[in-house]
Amino acid sequence: MKAKSAHLDTFARDNLPPRSQWPEFLLERPEFRYPLRMNCATELLDKMVSRGFGHRPLIRAPDGGCTYTELYAQANRIAHVLVRDMGLKPGNRVLLRGPNNPMMAACWFAVMKAGGVCVATMPLLRAKELTEIVQKAQIGLALCDKRLAGELEAARPACPTLQGVKYWYDDARDSLDALCMRAPQVFANVDTAADDVALIAFTSGTTGRPKGTMHFHRDVLAMCDAFPRSCLGAAKDDVFCGTPPLAFTFGLGGMLAFPMRVGASTVLVEKLTPETLLETIQRFKATVCFTAPTMYRAMAGLARGQDLRTLKKCVSAGEALPDATRQLFREATGIEIIDGIGSTEMIHIFISHTPERVRRGATGYAIPGYRATVLDEEGNACKPGVVGRLAVKGPTGCRYLADDRQRNYVQNGWNVTGDAYLMDEDGYFFYQARTDDMIISAGYNIAGPEVEGALLAHPAVAECGVVGAPDAERGTIVKAYVRLKPGNDKSEAMAKQLQEHVRNVIAPYKYPRAIEFVDALPRTETGKLQRFKLRSQ
Repeated sequence: MKAKSAHLDTFARDNLPPRSQWPEFLLERPEFRYPLRMNCATELLDKMVSRGFGHRPLIRAPDGGCTYTELYAQANRIAHVLVRDMGLKPGNRVLLRGPNNPMMAACWFAVMKAGGVCVATMPLLRAKELTEIVQKAQIGLALCDKRLAGELEAARPACPTLQGVKYWYDDARDSLDALCMRAPQVFANVDTAADDVALIAFTSGTTGRPKGTMHFHRDVLAMCDAFPRSCLGAAKDDVFCGTPPLAFTFGLGGMLAFPMRVGASTVLVEKLTPETLLETIQRFKATVCFTAPTMYRAMAGLARGQDLRTLKKCVSAGEALPDATRQLFREATGIEIIDGIGSTEMIHIFISHTPERVRRGATGYAIPGYRATVLDEEGNACKPGVVGRLAVKGPTGCRYLADDRQRNYVQNGWNVTGDAYLMDEDGYFFYQARTDDMIISAGYNIAGPEVEGALLAHPAVAECGVVGAPDAERGTIVKAYVRLKPGNDKSEAMAKQLQEHVRNVIAPYKYPRAIEFVDALPRTETGKLQRFKLRSQ
């Protein structure tokens, strides 16, 4: 049976891939048998209030947090603003732009309640990247932290669909804050279908062309009922903390949806360093931490003498966890890191392990509800110990927004992630490398060709190639090989100038941390850049 969509604006549904290109979905386990009609805001927020969790702390923050009831009331007020003042119709896309703070969380739930489709973006994105996202998803409305207004306003001239923008933490008379003051605290959630699109999460891909991954209301619940249930075992008294932005599905799960599914609380801090993350754990008595391997490595060197008695579970994802980092952290804290691999296409982690079932060097095994295998180039399953392409299927899967790359990611019902893995005879998966040109550095996905495009916009650059280079601290860094135009010096000053240029053109975390000047780049006879030769250097 299929439920009728609640979306009056059918853009998202109309731009789903053809059914023949969808992956196979595994929904037979009891925890993934959801009703045909379901709004994830009702399940994660409203029902927690009605079940008696309303008085409990939900969000903890350095400058004050909120209870379940307080977030519920604020999300309802924002939903009224979206519908009454901004004209949102179910199915309209809403851009969200903000750091990890209570208003960002309230806005996310408001969009869900109003039946909108949330497109959350990271604070570091520049106007060029925002423009591409707005144009691709045909976004009409935006809610944004006032401190991040600059890049959004710079993008607006190239975004004719973006007609309504409201800012929070804003003193203006028509700001989101001001409008919320006059809005009711009760809102009738839109009765969405479980397979109505709830969010479009963008991932840059290997070419820099943004890919929008579409996830349903049921997918938001499925990510909560998969990895956390089988690997975390969290309960209502747990306090979550960590670094992933709510705009990442890794952060949406670990920093908001996972704790809410069990009535627990989360600590939202806008900017964290290894030092301040350790301070946050101590101050808020956090029990669960989500961050990237580079943070755990840095924290291991600072942990001795810190009071981390409350910390029980640590989750690492975003890039491969080096075994040396795992050992360092365990020696410093006594905690066995829970490693995991997920993807924006799959919404969250699908291979992981419990602390008791860790295996050195392995990411883990397919968690309950998911199946994983390693495929050769012909699409056949590899024997144990043979490196191939990681493929997975489960209750979630890839559906790109109007993108021909769907055929590459989904093959014969499998989601083929772009990672090279080998599997041992016991079903443990061991990461080898990325199979494409994506660079994963400190938990961020960075497309080499996008950085090349930014460098080529500088008047001194003749040509360039960008690849990932091994780095002891960050695992991998972005390295650029640059051929300069005649008359420019191959100097440290020029390298710094190019780095600053890239920071100003695209998100700062994408800049090349190493630049090597060369007289020529390796190319094929047809002129294609041979990045594999750069990597071998």
